Amino acid sequence: MYKKIDLGNNVIVNKKERGRFMITEDLNLFLANLNVFYRKLQNYHWNIKGEDFFNVHTKLEELYDDVNEQIDEVAEHILIIDGQPIGTMNGYLEITQIKEAKDEKVCSKSIFENLFKDYNILVENANKIKEDADNEKKHSTSALMDEYLLDFGKKIWMIRQKLMQ
Repeated sequence: MYKKIDLGNNVIVNKKERGRFMITEDLNLFLANLNVFYRKLQNYHWNIKGEDFFNVHTKLEELYDDVNEQIDEVAEHILIIDGQPIGTMNGYLEITQIKEAKDEKVCSKSIFENLFKDYNILVENANKIKEDADNEKKHSTSALMDEYLLDFGKKIWMIRQKLMQ
């Protein structure tokens, strides 16, 4: 009844397994993006320069602490749905859509312009995962993405306000 789909070492025999595999792949992309974003936030935290150093330095630490929790939640969620999370920087860098920050001093305007782009990438990831999860009736995955969409949406709004200075 179902066509076999060969996905490398994984042979998917039915539509249900195919849906779980695709959601897991999308979650791993999201996980890779979160991990590279985390390192980027920490790099900016160390390399911020300018008159607003103290405020931005503190804000960046708050942001990377939030992302660190999200990384753990997403990896554990992948395990909950019987997937295997990527766990290496090499694995993340092979698929990430987020560019690493350079090891150099940087001003807050440049930081926030980059964070605005990165949060929008994360929103695109979460929207795709949510849509696929809804189609597959994976309600816990969909609900998790709802949380991230609310969080990222608020952060995008705040960054937009900051950039209007």
